[in-house]
Amino acid sequence: GDARVRGQTGVVSERRGSYPFIDFCLLNNTTLSGEIGTKKKVKRLLSFQRYFHASRLLRGIVPQASLYLLDEDYLGQARHMLSKVGMWDFDIFLFDRLTNGNSLVTLLCHLFNVHGLIHHFQLDMVTLHRFFVMVQEDYHSQNPYHNAVHAADVTQAMHCYLREPKLASFLTPSDIMLGLLAAAAHDVDHPGVNQPFLIKTKHHLASLYQNVSVLENHHWRSTIGMLRESRLLAHLPKEVTQDIEQQLGSLILATDINRQNEFLIRLKSHLDNQDLRLEDAQDRHFMLQIALKCADICNPCRVWDLSKQWSERVCEEFYRQGDLEQKFELEISPLCNQQKDTVPSIQIGFMTYIVEPLFERWAQFTGNTPLSENMLNHLRRNKAKWRSLLHKQHSSSRSNDHSGQVTSSQEQTLNEEETP
Repeated sequence: GDARVRGQTGVVSERRGSYPFIDFCLLNNTTLSGEIGTKKKVKRLLSFQRYFHASRLLRGIVPQASLYLLDEDYLGQARHMLSKVGMWDFDIFLFDRLTNGNSLVTLLCHLFNVHGLIHHFQLDMVTLHRFFVMVQEDYHSQNPYHNAVHAADVTQAMHCYLREPKLASFLTPSDIMLGLLAAAAHDVDHPGVNQPFLIKTKHHLASLYQNVSVLENHHWRSTIGMLRESRLLAHLPKEVTQDIEQQLGSLILATDINRQNEFLIRLKSHLDNQDLRLEDAQDRHFMLQIALKCADICNPCRVWDLSKQWSERVCEEFYRQGDLEQKFELEISPLCNQQKDTVPSIQIGFMTYIVEPLFERWAQFTGNTPLSENMLNHLRRNKAKWRSLLHKQHSSSRSNDHSGQVTSSQEQTLNEEETP
């Protein structure tokens, strides 16, 4: 059955033992004020919000916030930005403001047109637009990081990667559509907490997916639900739509950070053996998985002003989870303790162990193109800036004799960074 029709989003299930029944909605604004938990028991069916919005749209009811009721000057600026959508310094935050918070829908409509996908797949523009609105509205704007702007940022990065010469010459329209759809929907209905949180609070999604790629499975199934509900691909043969659904799942599941080494080892093997055959659909699909993984974590490879904003946003989301865990007397997850895990230390570790290994291999695959070199240069400069900020924090805490400000793990990170 469709996972969209059961359970609650952002609801923590019963926790047995000494803890009381915890039942709260992570999206509720009371999260910030601390008035959560048993005071307000909020249960929201997984499909309710999505069904509500989709049904209104499919009945022809215009959303309250019209997508195109914008000042002509803003529309002009947004159009100008879209003419440079393939540039790596594209400012998705500015674009989101210029489109009145509709960066994902506007970007997708443009890219589907630019890549000729609307004509190739004979897509109905009204249905396509409705589907994009469904996807955008299924993201939670209350999340500092995992929201529709992140999805738009990943989609813009994916567009850049699909244009890399080594890959572009082999891609079919199906590959391009899958790449853009997976990028746009890879985090839909993200609750703002990670998998370990869902598992230890016995969330229904953790049970549903047996503690394996819980969030990624949910993002995939939610996407399939919206595709079917919108009937965007209903005119295509059944075997084609089934293949699209399965490949979307394979792409979205590849973004599970727990599978990072699995993909890195396989990519290294292909590159060392020089046995990638992009004429082969299987190899193309694997490189689309790698491209999506890169797009998903490319923030440290952006210009500093953009990269810093994303870093602060993702850490704020971590800290919110830590606050929830502390409130309900759960063990605070790694990286989620605002008193111990600083933004610079989190980012340095992320860049060193996750981002650098992946992007160095991506550069090797592309043949060190200008884009790959640009991304690696930004990565190195941004890491140096975070390292400098960590040094300042370290020095400040020592001079003020605040012993709890810099943890031993941060000092270890600092020492590792100083080692030649």
